[in-house]
Amino acid sequence: MEAVIAVFALLFLLFVVAGGYAAVKAVGAAKRGVDRTVAQARRTVEDHTLRAKSLAQPGPQGQVAQLRLALRTSMRATQDALHAGVTEDESLKESLGLFQRLSAHGRELDGELKRLESEPDRRTLAERLPALRERTERITKSADSLRWAARDRAGRFAEDDLDALSAQIDVEAGALRHWTKSEHTPPPWPDAPAADATTAHQTWPETPPSRAAEDPAPSAITPPGRRTGYPWQKKPRPESTT
Repeated sequence: MEAVIAVFALLFLLFVVAGGYAAVKAVGAAKRGVDRTVAQARRTVEDHTLRAKSLAQPGPQGQVAQLRLALRTSMRATQDALHAGVTEDESLKESLGLFQRLSAHGRELDGELKRLESEPDRRTLAERLPALRERTERITKSADSLRWAARDRAGRFAEDDLDALSAQIDVEAGALRHWTKSEHTPPPWPDAPAADATTAHQTWPETPPSRAAEDPAPSAITPPGRRTGYPWQKKPRPESTT
């Protein structure tokens, strides 16, 4: 009985621990979702503010806001493209690592531009604008290069897959239309050759001559040959003429 109670107590403890872990994970996921939503909303508000400043404020402050907006737009688009492509193409991991190093320079420049938005010395800000514009263009050019390379790579893979798929579809379509080949009318048989005059009548092969015709027939009586004489025989007496 005590063993049964201990088992139930252990199971209850496991359920409590599992439930607590699931609750913590759910709270963490909800918190991360809220943080992403808040960060995205903050970025959207800041982008709209920068766009308004670049249009409404003339002079160096407006140009600084314009540089910062261009930098943030390029970096965010490249980040989204690489993160979306690395899930399907693992070769983009190296490109993603390069972008992370580039992002460090981008964040540093974005922080500097943000501080210069409230700079009261317009003359000093105007003097520093060419260098800031050059840095911004270098970073955005590198980010755009990575982004378009990743997109071109994905487009090339999609084109190759489409070519292979089209070839397979053509083969399958040809197999499905196999009846068109069997429905063609077969060609007529060729006409028989005309019979010659010499072969118009049926001829029989000549009978080979019999062996009896070739060999002479043996005579019924063998002609007498010359008899051999023996010493004990008497010589024949010649017949008398009288």
